[in-house]
Amino acid sequence: MTLQWTAVASFLYVEIGVLLIFCLPFISAQRWQSIFKWSIWNRLSQFRNKGFLTMIIILIVLFLDALREVRKYSNADQSKDSKLYPNAFDHMHMKLFRAQRNLYISGFSLFLWLVMRRVITLINQLATAIGTSTAMQTQAESANKAAKKYMEDNEMLKQALTDAKGEGGKTQDPEENKLLKKEVQRLTEELKSSTDALKKSKSDLDAMKKQTEGLTKEYDRLLQEHQELQNQLDSGDKKDN
Repeated sequence: MTLQWTAVASFLYVEIGVLLIFCLPFISAQRWQSIFKWSIWNRLSQFRNKGFLTMIIILIVLFLDALREVRKYSNADQSKDSKLYPNAFDHMHMKLFRAQRNLYISGFSLFLWLVMRRVITLINQLATAIGTSTAMQTQAESANKAAKKYMEDNEMLKQALTDAKGEGGKTQDPEENKLLKKEVQRLTEELKSSTDALKKSKSDLDAMKKQTEGLTKEYDRLLQEHQELQNQLDSGDKKDN
């Protein structure tokens, strides 16, 4: 194996290792997102897209070169040369085998490079969705507690107003009743606003849950495709051996 194909094969094994690390269940999406936010990645952010596109171009060129070699040795006619040179047939098949091996290596490297970029994007989106869902759930719980508190205060004020009305006209203080009515009205408005905020928070939470489920399904689908490709690659290596 030449130097360039040795580098491509090493790159393929590195991609498989990185994707397997991404599949570890005990590392959460939030932890990966915090790792992606390290300062070293921020320094390399200006070269990230250029490096990604450059690697795609290199892998595409190597893939096309391997495809050309496969077609070249597959269509070669050796019926005459095989009689004159008995080892030529085996030599040509050896070159065909190497071309096919290089084709598989470059093709899988290109595909896993795209899959790894997609997996990183999905991990970031999943971590953001989980964080937003947690924040919305906390906000909904706070609004629910505030609504319950306002309802209790409202009931206490209504009870006090009823008791004040039942005491009679002489003992009833009009100013106090006005203050109680204003307080009841204020608490009623606050209760209504808290209820609206709670409904909005619940609707946003449901939307975030649906988005999180969609991201999780997409992530599982990519992991399944990666596992199938890895099994195909392992079976191809066994056949070559």
